[in-house]
Amino acid sequence: MRILVTNDDGIHAPGLETLETIARAISADVWVVAPAEEQSGAGHSLSLADPIRFRKIEERRYEVAGTPTDCVVMAARKIMPGLPDLVLSGVNRGQNIADDVTYSGTIAAAMEGTTLGLKSIALSQVTGIHGNGVSFAVAERHGAHIVRRLMSIEFGPGVLMNVNFPDCRPEDVQGIEVTRQGKRDQNLLTVDERVDARGRNYYWLGFQRERGDPAIGTDLWAVFNRRISVTPLHMNLTQIEAMETVRQALVTQ
Repeated sequence: MRILVTNDDGIHAPGLETLETIARAISADVWVVAPAEEQSGAGHSLSLADPIRFRKIEERRYEVAGTPTDCVVMAARKIMPGLPDLVLSGVNRGQNIADDVTYSGTIAAAMEGTTLGLKSIALSQVTGIHGNGVSFAVAERHGAHIVRRLMSIEFGPGVLMNVNFPDCRPEDVQGIEVTRQGKRDQNLLTVDERVDARGRNYYWLGFQRERGDPAIGTDLWAVFNRRISVTPLHMNLTQIEAMETVRQALVTQ
């Protein structure tokens, strides 16, 4: 089995090393193609206005001056000798749950793999919920098992898997939960205003660390309860239930 490993935290990210370990536990044919610089929050963006360059670091390991989506495209169309059987994206430093999935470059790389017809899985390590700092131990302990089990099923067209590991000790994991995408009950995106040495304002976007009251069965609920969350996501964003209302307003007048 040929596996493509990528991420959005960059080629030197510790989570990428964890994902390589997971991939090599499954196959000896592992290719790493990741962004040269951190691309967190890049979403499903392509580099269309600038050229894309890549550099071979060592055998089957490349960095790309571009987005996570660029990395998957370049790997599949230019760098690798043939299409991979599996795309693994991550392990992201921080959760990709609820509203995060629309911003996430980690999810986007898996989306691009799915667009290319490849079985694709995004993996993220939750941080800041249970106060255990940043550790990829849960992902490293449980990642290969989950990937193997997911590889044994058919995802169906347009489907990718989003896996989030809780921030607890590996032995404290309370199981695996198949979840739906949640919705935060707070707006956690903040704008931090600062002043540079020349007196000019500049801004950092960031997220507050607040625990809400998520619904049972969501990805949020799972990781808050020390469970590994596995969410099937779909590339088709059509809201079927709204179609008739829109049709009544626009077509049947």
